[in-house]
Amino acid sequence: MTTAEAIRSRRSVRTFSGEALRPEDAQKIAAFAETADNPYGLPITWMLLDTKKTGLSSPVIVGEDTFIAGKMRRAPHAEEAFGYSFERIVLFAESIGVGTTWIAGTMDRSAFEKAVSLAADEVMPCVSPLGYPAKKKSVRESLMRKGVKADSRLAFSKVFFDGAFDRPLSRENAGKWEPALEAVRLAPSAVNRQPWRAVVCADRVHFYEKRTAARAGADWDIQKIDMGIALAHFALTAQTCGLPVSFRTEDPGLPVPANTEYIATYALG
Repeated sequence: MTTAEAIRSRRSVRTFSGEALRPEDAQKIAAFAETADNPYGLPITWMLLDTKKTGLSSPVIVGEDTFIAGKMRRAPHAEEAFGYSFERIVLFAESIGVGTTWIAGTMDRSAFEKAVSLAADEVMPCVSPLGYPAKKKSVRESLMRKGVKADSRLAFSKVFFDGAFDRPLSRENAGKWEPALEAVRLAPSAVNRQPWRAVVCADRVHFYEKRTAARAGADWDIQKIDMGIALAHFALTAQTCGLPVSFRTEDPGLPVPANTEYIATYALG
């Protein structure tokens, strides 16, 4: 499965078959996690947690056997780095047939933090179950997906702009950037709020966070994690399309709407 296929096919899984994660799949995911870097160069420690040994669970998940959790030191851009690296792992899991779902709030956070031996200077923003999707969703999962309109996304021209925020970008005018931007549009986000915005300026694409929610915890901004996911979708797809993009954090100083914050830029070359 290619990156583009994984991005298009992946759905959050909250109802698992109950089958234990096969050792070969656990090994593949653990090995890939060791390589899942991020453009900020921030290290993250990943752990696979056996629910039977740890007693960990989530009230919104059924039939899970294993969780993956990541922890890292507090630092500028930690949220974006975490989202970027974790999404790479999530897409890899999808490519080998292992289901996932991002969990930030619906868990016993203190139990998970204890399981990963979280230090005082570290954060563990999110976790995900790892397992094989059940043939049929639970009623709870169906209601949750319906409640957040999980399968809907904002229109292309509502989130991408041509040179400035007052000029919506059509799919037809996106040119070489269209596949990578579409991958961003399809990205998952907390409560499906889709906070990403991007302004295309010739050979540069500037990314912004459109704030629509309060911080999810005292130590991190959940929407910046979503922005990390969006950056991963963009970079991975651009590279697949043969576009040699480079990452930078150089605010172009464009006028921005209210509650909008510059995040990062990808440029050709």
